[in-house]
Amino acid sequence: MATYYKHETAIIDDGAVIGDDSRVWHFAHVCGQAQIGTGVSLGQNVFVGNKVTIGNKCKIQNNVSVYDNVHLEDEVFCGPSMVFTNVYNPRSGVERKDQYLDTIVKKGATLGANCTIVCGVTIGEYAFVGAGAVVNKDVKAYALMVGVPAKQIGWMSQYGEQLDLPVEGEGEITCQHTSATYQLTNNQLIKIPE
Repeated sequence: MATYYKHETAIIDDGAVIGDDSRVWHFAHVCGQAQIGTGVSLGQNVFVGNKVTIGNKCKIQNNVSVYDNVHLEDEVFCGPSMVFTNVYNPRSGVERKDQYLDTIVKKGATLGANCTIVCGVTIGEYAFVGAGAVVNKDVKAYALMVGVPAKQIGWMSQYGEQLDLPVEGEGEITCQHTSATYQLTNNQLIKIPE
């Protein structure tokens, strides 16, 4: 028995696994081999392919297609109309379903409205991709990425605020909202365990 909400216009194919307290809104389509966690929201007109995993507490806003070989860890935010791809060099007349590339989005990452994530990349934990950016290479944990192609312009806290740290170099800062401390060393940002 379903323990999630499904709008009457949504299509959920037999075999799909959807966790408790998830919500599947108007005109969404979830394919039969999809694995979706608990507390997930799939907005209007969302498509979820067969070879897809979506972690707990993800929010996928309206008009997003999560194609085969895209894997979202827990608490990923996908903004309205953002785009995933799964073939690097598609041609309508050339069959390339055996060439899908894995795209991994790590825990807590934000993918802003209308951004594009080119297949085969990994988006680090709590990274933040700005609206309209085009990501074509791996993104570091906590990195703030903007532009076409996307370039790192800063660092973000888990809370979702830009940290006053240089993109490269050394530094340490405490988040004013959560009191968490972040340390920048060797161009990598880490949250210091409490």
